[in-house]
Amino acid sequence: MTDIKKIGIIGGSGALGSALAHRLIKESFEVTIGSRSPEKTISKIGYSDEDLGVQNLKVQGIAQTASESELIFLTVPFAAHQKTVHVIKPHVYGKIVVDTTVPLVPPKVARVQLPDSGCVARMTQEILGNDVHVVSALHNVAAKSLAKSETPDGEVMVFGNNKEARETVIQLISKISLKGWHCGSIDNAVVAESLTPVLIFMNKFYNFTGSGIKIVDESMTQ
Repeated sequence: MTDIKKIGIIGGSGALGSALAHRLIKESFEVTIGSRSPEKTISKIGYSDEDLGVQNLKVQGIAQTASESELIFLTVPFAAHQKTVHVIKPHVYGKIVVDTTVPLVPPKVARVQLPDSGCVARMTQEILGNDVHVVSALHNVAAKSLAKSETPDGEVMVFGNNKEARETVIQLISKISLKGWHCGSIDNAVVAESLTPVLIFMNKFYNFTGSGIKIVDESMTQ
């Protein structure tokens, strides 16, 4: 799983998806953005038509992106999450799907509002089935920091039922200057999903530009 080069980003015109795309392209990954409206997406992500082939970037439909990519990032809003997962399901057998979805329900996005299932990532795993390696990550990384900082200060909790799949994602995000940590099974992802609204509240309350998390241990501070 560690020799992955073709990355799909479903929802790549959003803040997180586009920041991921730019960083992965810089590291020579072949990136495909999956969108319901590919033409509109091209204008949103800041590349001209002439740039696309040169920059190792394609923009096409969601199903085609899922089919042609070796690993898929899911960066869609919560409102579009379940429908999108069903669209990609026939095309991701045996692959890693990295779900970054946070269950934000506007307008109260600074309040924890978990789905009835309790965890978005668990819902994704249940829909896609056990032949797909769902990994949950990148919930608590500020998109602005990812887009602008050479080395983002925040770290990433990585969840999933398959240790090798988690490690693949940790190694992948290390190439874009992000430190990832193994944090257990997909059920544990509820912690990161719940934390994002708290960080949003803190951003507003303290006028932060983009708060994040960092894992510390006594041995690291000695």
